[in-house]
Amino acid sequence: MTNSPQNPILLVPGIDDTARIFDKMVAYLSDRGWSAIHPLNLQPSNGDVGLDHLAQQVQQYIDRHLADADAIDIVGFSMGGMVSRYYIQRLGGGQRVQRFVTLSSPHNGTWTGYLRQNPGASQMRPHSAFLQDLNQTMDELQQVEFTSVWTPYDLMILPANSSQLAVGRMIQLPVLGHPLMVTDAGSLATIADILSGQPAPQPASV
Repeated sequence: MTNSPQNPILLVPGIDDTARIFDKMVAYLSDRGWSAIHPLNLQPSNGDVGLDHLAQQVQQYIDRHLADADAIDIVGFSMGGMVSRYYIQRLGGGQRVQRFVTLSSPHNGTWTGYLRQNPGASQMRPHSAFLQDLNQTMDELQQVEFTSVWTPYDLMILPANSSQLAVGRMIQLPVLGHPLMVTDAGSLATIADILSGQPAPQPASV
């Protein structure tokens, strides 16, 4: 499959993850014609700094490595989706991003945020000040082509439907677990369709 025109893609990982979590996704998209794929490492990725600070790393990477691109696409997995939202909504990223995809991101918080007592995890708890701030102005996501992809079988994002928002497009997939969202064949096909500007296929019912 050849996709034209193609935007550079920035892949933003989740908590405790590195860019390597996207190896299968990078190979899949490369095989389908994308040439400018940028998996990002966030430092530190364990929640010891706030997601707003990690969003500054996203901004710096884009300014340094993607400054010449007319538009970029971002795929954020789990915490990476929230980091990317902050970049888009608070750091001017909406002027650079065309398509924005979140994979199992806790837009409305997750109870697993209470398992760690650090700034990043605290910001992902339900009703945190960080999430309330972003969600009060979620309409700002309408300046990009926003899609949230999620699975009801998620045991990391609790409740799983926290990954839904009242803006953009929501796609529910029957993926059997949180980490599989970046490797499952159906998930990868859905992401490729979104990034190529094609209508996403209808997922199997769950």
